[in-house]
Amino acid sequence: MGKRSRQRQRNQPAARDSRDNAGWGAGYDDIIKENKLFEHYYKELGLVPDGEFDQFMEAMREPLPATIRITGYKSHAKEILHCLKDKYFKEIQEVVIDGQKIEAPQALSWYPDELAWHTNMSRKIIRKSPLLEKFHQFLVSETESGNISRQEAVSMIPPLLLKIEPHHKILDMCAAPGSKTAQLIEMLHADMDVPFPEGFVIANDVDNKRCYLLVHQAKRLNSPCIMVVNHDASCIPTLHVDSDGKKDILFYDRILCDVPCSGDGTMRKNIDVWKKWTTSNSLHLHGLQLRIAVRGVEQLAVGGRMVYSTCSLNPIEDEAVIAALLEKSEGALELADGSADLPGLKWMPGVTSWKLMTKEGQWYSDWSEVPTSRHTQIRPTMFPPKDPQKLASLHLERCMRILPHHQNTGGFFVAVLVKKAPMPWNKRYPKVLSLTHTHTYRLAMAAQTGDSPAAATPTETPRLAETTVEEVEGGKAEGEGAGDKTPKGASQAQETPPPSKKMRLFGFKEDPFVFLSEDDPVFSPIQTFYDLSPDFPKFNVLTRTHEGKKRHLYMVSKELRNVLLNNSERLKVINTGVKVWSRNSDGEEFGCAFRLAQEVTHKHILFSRVLELSHTGFQLLILCISTGMGSIVLRYQPNPNNPAEPQCPIELCGWRGKTSIRAFVPRNERFHYLRMLGVEVFRDKQGQGQGRRDAEKEGKEGGEEEEIEAEKEEESQGAAENEGELDLKNGDQDGSSEPKTNGGNQGTSS
Repeated sequence: MGKRSRQRQRNQPAARDSRDNAGWGAGYDDIIKENKLFEHYYKELGLVPDGEFDQFMEAMREPLPATIRITGYKSHAKEILHCLKDKYFKEIQEVVIDGQKIEAPQALSWYPDELAWHTNMSRKIIRKSPLLEKFHQFLVSETESGNISRQEAVSMIPPLLLKIEPHHKILDMCAAPGSKTAQLIEMLHADMDVPFPEGFVIANDVDNKRCYLLVHQAKRLNSPCIMVVNHDASCIPTLHVDSDGKKDILFYDRILCDVPCSGDGTMRKNIDVWKKWTTSNSLHLHGLQLRIAVRGVEQLAVGGRMVYSTCSLNPIEDEAVIAALLEKSEGALELADGSADLPGLKWMPGVTSWKLMTKEGQWYSDWSEVPTSRHTQIRPTMFPPKDPQKLASLHLERCMRILPHHQNTGGFFVAVLVKKAPMPWNKRYPKVLSLTHTHTYRLAMAAQTGDSPAAATPTETPRLAETTVEEVEGGKAEGEGAGDKTPKGASQAQETPPPSKKMRLFGFKEDPFVFLSEDDPVFSPIQTFYDLSPDFPKFNVLTRTHEGKKRHLYMVSKELRNVLLNNSERLKVINTGVKVWSRNSDGEEFGCAFRLAQEVTHKHILFSRVLELSHTGFQLLILCISTGMGSIVLRYQPNPNNPAEPQCPIELCGWRGKTSIRAFVPRNERFHYLRMLGVEVFRDKQGQGQGRRDAEKEGKEGGEEEEIEAEKEEESQGAAENEGELDLKNGDQDGSSEPKTNGGNQGTSS
């Protein structure tokens, strides 16, 4: 074992150097970036303008620039942008490494308000300069705090084209890993004065494990308007809501349909696509992509917008899916022109003619040319419509294809669909179908989309045994009344808490979502202690356990509560809500066993326990966190007369005792707030922040060091450690009142 370990150590430097010479997150230098079939296919299709194909291929072989996006809805966005532009970017411009001047990050010209930037700096360059290392630590820390997101540039496009408003009900059909979902949440909270927008985001993914990655992304934004669910997007269940005492079908105002694809537009960062790419990848995915898109427009409200996107350049996955969808809709859908929505973005219009090639290199221009032996692999919907007049009426040129060499990005395809009328098959099929008729309907749809009967039967068909009816686009035509049919169990779900989730699907068994009842004894001391207003929406507060002590209390918006109560048996919910209170047994002596969680802000809950702080007081508090009892909010209001101070409000949860005040701030967020207050924070090789050490040194001169050490010895058990835990499932595993900890890596008790 020792010999193998030494051998690995000898081999490591060479591997590291190969990665350093690529870009951020790049590697795989041993993979040759050549694929003759790829080049031949795209040359023949003519998607790249004349004379640009060599530039296109050269760009595909270059590492993808690292791109960051500043979280737009947080009040700190302008301060972070100011910090980046006036401090880090200016200093980077003066750095010279190996005789070359470093190119400073550049703003994406088409992204609003300069909130997205890209840079070509590699890991190797970053390690050669302490200043660049500081910049890298800044990015890592702010990313973990949720103030910055590392996201590919073209991935930012679909949410922008959706034109989100705070009242919109949004469905993200294939959401993991969650960067686009985070954008949707940010846009929903564009008005910071409205803590509970009328709209919400339901983020879905078929992969149970990837759902938890999605949860981690969404939880950084602390929104009460996000729900993560786990379903096959091609047969995601129709949801019901209570509307004026009637059961209504939930139709979404906006749907993001970012479907699984072959990913040949990601070759710059996913290097292994070079050796794995064949044309058969697109042939296998076309049917699934069309089924997901069909299910999306079924759930879209009339007048709503759906954005269909892929990170593939192949027309079989792009225009072919859009053309088939428009043909099936019989005029109910229309391609919108998004050319004016993103000024500065360079894109190519969608194509109206394309051919299909097998992996053996055989070409087909029309369905009639396809031999019978290939009818299971190649379907009619993969070809453009024959009728020139019908083809022109589809306006496929309104689709947008982004080529890598135009703006140094990845490859991408996006199309914006607007729903003008109910889908035609709603008028042709019965209002409510039995299990047998449902299966027949799915076989008919499979025949249209070009799939085998086996592929048309979703993996979660057993779910129909619990709810004996299955709705097609809500089980009724969109123009009909919503209250005609109510699924079994829906009426009683409104009156009783949702039952514990059954193990219907693969993946983890989820804890239940239990809303507090009117006479719940937990809430009365909370209401008294925090002096909550009488109109506080306590019915929107939930926990994750039926029995035992409640460890955490969460809050959702009124609209998401409606969704949860009416869909407990048809929906597999992974996570929802924002943490509001956490149990802290030390507070029982003050009459309340729950302290405020850092995830919640004073805008979510209006109460009286707020301590106003000045700029100097806030800085001292974060550096010198002490102990005490009694949950409070520490609030800093900006002083417009002093532009040198932070010009954004800051709110932290804390604990107030007889002689001390303590802030509950996870470590990375503490670095963020210190930077906002003008304190340089840089972790050297010993792991201690430079700003922290300097502050402690100054504290010694004023006799403060002894006070800090005394406060450290008095720290109470686990209040701050609990604050930083990565609680992906936001739930109680066993109803225990004992806190979960992860070694204190994220919690703060300085």
